[in-house]
Amino acid sequence: MWQIEHTVSENGYSQIAGIDEAGRGPLAGPVVSAAVILPAGFFCPGITDSKKLSEKKRRLLFPKIMAGALAVGVGLCSHKEIDTLNILCAALLSMKRAVNNLDMAPDFLLVDGRFPLAMDIPQQAVIRGDAKSISIAAASIIAKVTRDRIMATLHQTYPVYHFARHKGYPTAAHRQAIQAHGPCPAHRMTFNGVALS
Repeated sequence: MWQIEHTVSENGYSQIAGIDEAGRGPLAGPVVSAAVILPAGFFCPGITDSKKLSEKKRRLLFPKIMAGALAVGVGLCSHKEIDTLNILCAALLSMKRAVNNLDMAPDFLLVDGRFPLAMDIPQQAVIRGDAKSISIAAASIIAKVTRDRIMATLHQTYPVYHFARHKGYPTAAHRQAIQAHGPCPAHRMTFNGVALS
């Protein structure tokens, strides 16, 4: 998980930020990204792609990453921005916001996925980076836990949709709730399953 970071550091970079997002697929809520800069000696067993971890494991790793990282930045795009921009553009914008919210300026970016960010910082897009880079994996956990907390808060406001349970993803129960109650103000109105309800 450190190989990519080691290769980048051998080229003279020292403040390497891993960036990942959570929440492209849901029908409601924001897309949330995190940028994480880890120290060279950071050691935290269990860090991997957040999708491979249980919710309990992610919650346990979250404070360890927050405490051990040199810097953590979080950025999001709201459901309204997603409807206006489209989900890909919104996800990339949330990633840029996460980088801009770092307390320490990175000198290199490792971006999960196919697309680099429109930023004047050396970078590398890494397909399935959350399974290959420790920094991206750490960012994936921060983004996922942060988004889950946002959805739990939305559940308090709109309990009939059970956002705390499915986090806005298009489960059968979520789709049934939309059919029964119509979309709420937190739904992505351009998404299939919401727009057609």
